[in-house]
Amino acid sequence: MTPPRKRGRPPAVPAHVPKPAEAALLEAFLEMMAAERNAAANTIAAYRRDLTDYAAFLAGQGLGLERAGADQVAAYFDTVEGRGLKPSTAARRLSALRQFHRFALADGLRADDPTSRIEAPRRGRRLPKYLSEDEVEAMLRIAADALGRAAGPSREKRAIRFLALVEILYATGLRVSELVGLPLSALAHDPRFVLVKGKGGRERMVPLSDPARAAIARWLGLRPKGLLPKQAKWLFPAGTATGHMTRQHFAQGLKALAAEAGIEPERVSPHVLRHAFASHLLAHGADLRVVQTLLGHADISTTEIYTHILDEKLRTLVNRHHPMARSPRRTS
Repeated sequence: MTPPRKRGRPPAVPAHVPKPAEAALLEAFLEMMAAERNAAANTIAAYRRDLTDYAAFLAGQGLGLERAGADQVAAYFDTVEGRGLKPSTAARRLSALRQFHRFALADGLRADDPTSRIEAPRRGRRLPKYLSEDEVEAMLRIAADALGRAAGPSREKRAIRFLALVEILYATGLRVSELVGLPLSALAHDPRFVLVKGKGGRERMVPLSDPARAAIARWLGLRPKGLLPKQAKWLFPAGTATGHMTRQHFAQGLKALAAEAGIEPERVSPHVLRHAFASHLLAHGADLRVVQTLLGHADISTTEIYTHILDEKLRTLVNRHHPMARSPRRTS
């Protein structure tokens, strides 16, 4: 008797082992992505799964990667859609296939690109959640007030560390993994900036606000001494496997802070505060390309989820300054 399938899990896809020639081609492509495109390890792993799945489909059609045509690519995405995959996952698979076939074309392994006319799966437009400026200010104010309420040196030290974390996050829009994993060396180049190593090993310099710099200076004055080697390199050391504070620990503290500020904890996370950083910058006139650089987005299309802020700002400007918006139109 077949055991019942657990709810919520898609049916398992049979493993496919590419032929030696195909396996060598896939490995050459993935090595190129890692060496020339500086793709992150997670991206490489995802592309490997996507292309192995694609090769398995083609094998079922009696074809190999070097012989697949546009019809086979389209048929493959019909099967992908039939599995109920998210549009974002299907879009990533198409990206993997496109880059692979372009690689094969550039290396003379194919005479065409069968993905050139394949349309990307439609994605639903999801606006990012973010907090208002007043809500963020309330959270920062309470985090600062906690310093005066802290009973004892140990609690005061934790309060100062937490304030530094929140101030840095709102001042820079770092990913939470970038924030808790900041090395001390990130501040060594210029105290007005933090040097961040983001996805794919890409580095970027992000300016710090005056409150963030003050909070960092206060934390550095209390940061523990005599740390273990694996802890000593981090700005926010901790007794964890990595040697620095965990994302989960900081996220829990952020939700507690939100509750104290009268904000539903479900609305608040490190990523939401990152969105607030970007949204508030754009609302105050920042250029979208600048925000892209600060957030560490490799592609401007990722940053374009914030264009609703620009649309609202444009509408407000028109309503405020256009003469036809200020007075009712005369009718004959």
